[in-house]
Amino acid sequence: MTSEAEEIMEKLKEKKAEYEVIASTDSSVNLKNIDNRIITEVSGPERYGQVRFQRPGITLTQYFGSGSQQYMPSGSQAQAEVQRLMDQIAQMQASTVEQITEVQRKYEELQQQLRAEAAATAREAAAAAWEEEAAAMAAE
Repeated sequence: MTSEAEEIMEKLKEKKAEYEVIASTDSSVNLKNIDNRIITEVSGPERYGQVRFQRPGITLTQYFGSGSQQYMPSGSQAQAEVQRLMDQIAQMQASTVEQITEVQRKYEELQQQLRAEAAATAREAAAAAWEEEAAAMAAE
């Protein structure tokens, strides 16, 4: 290990010992996730895209390789994302229902127009046939 890494490890051990002493005398102190709190206190908050305990500028891709830069959201972030996606799905469903309703309305209008045109064509054909028949009778 380098001396810098040894210093950090020593600070981590000291902080953990401090927390354990405090926890032994104060029952309100929760030791759950204590390691993450200690690491944050010693090394500072995480910076997106950097690897803790490495020299500044070392990115996740450089440290772990290209496939390792995946983001894992916290539980509340994941729930918020799920809710956002569910809202988006609901909006898309509502929009789809509106579009289907509009297409059905247009389809029914076109069917009525076709029926009206077919009836008009049938009336015109009947009138033309009647006129031909009348003309034929008159010619006799």
